[in-house]
Amino acid sequence: IATGLHRPNEGEELEQLIRDPWILQNIKISNHFAKNEEDHTLVGTTTKGTKVKLDKRFVNADLKIVTGLVEPHFMAGYSGGRKVIAPGIAHKDTITTFHNHKFMSDPHADSCILNGNPLHQEQLEIVSMLGEILCVNTVLDEHRNLSLVNYGEIIASHLEAVAFAKDYLSVPVHRKFNTVVTSAAGYPLDATYYQTIKGMVVPYQILEPGGDLIIASECAEGMGSAEFRKAQQTLVSKGAPAFCAEIAQKAYAAVDEWQTQMQTKIMNIGHVHLYSKGLSASDQKLTGVNIIDNLDEFVRSRVLNNLELYGEPSLAVIPEGP
Repeated sequence: IATGLHRPNEGEELEQLIRDPWILQNIKISNHFAKNEEDHTLVGTTTKGTKVKLDKRFVNADLKIVTGLVEPHFMAGYSGGRKVIAPGIAHKDTITTFHNHKFMSDPHADSCILNGNPLHQEQLEIVSMLGEILCVNTVLDEHRNLSLVNYGEIIASHLEAVAFAKDYLSVPVHRKFNTVVTSAAGYPLDATYYQTIKGMVVPYQILEPGGDLIIASECAEGMGSAEFRKAQQTLVSKGAPAFCAEIAQKAYAAVDEWQTQMQTKIMNIGHVHLYSKGLSASDQKLTGVNIIDNLDEFVRSRVLNNLELYGEPSLAVIPEGP
């Protein structure tokens, strides 16, 4: 399981993920652990200087097949394909190199952008070091039913799935709004505040400067990793400009601080408001955003405010989030 630097899928969660008792009982299922030095082998260095260390079980395999969901991704353009390998089965040092401030601050490191995207370019170069890799790609609809399944050489098949997803999952929007209401797309995607940030950042291009971004997310598992909490503490104590200036000096990003950097993207445009029942009072303070207790009333107040100021609701609703 290509976890990257995320926690492993184990126990009941693994059973929910696999959903087939026969597979669980008869096929060995292993998680990737990016921090285990002995699990990785050096396969090369990219032209940008990233030392590429990958899980040796995959590198040494005679047959290499990856599977992945293809949808817009707020850093890498689109998920799936090459992203399953890096960061999916990459060593911590490899991941934190091409997730540093320089990569993340590039304007092409954005949703639905592959051309010129430095993360995508780095991932393609890493894939090229491994020889033949096959890939099963999927695209889901709003009910999480399969809309596309294709298979083939990893780069070509992924681009084919992206071409389908680009029209299937995108809605053209020709204006900006003073209020945007969205979510983190429900369980399991809204399990942590870390994941919630994806829902915040995706609609930044349609939010008017100084506008309100309102997001609902359960955050049943709290903030996320200890490293992410530390990054959020720095953000809250020093502010967004100082936080970004500090991490810009690093060749290796601290684990998960790139998500905090992404949060500053929407904070630099407007005001962020979070409705969540899963965060403790202390965790709420670490979000760095405004916490609201009554979602309906707050949205209503924003609409009325927009009517008074602009003569229209100026409201966009994105139910499924990222």
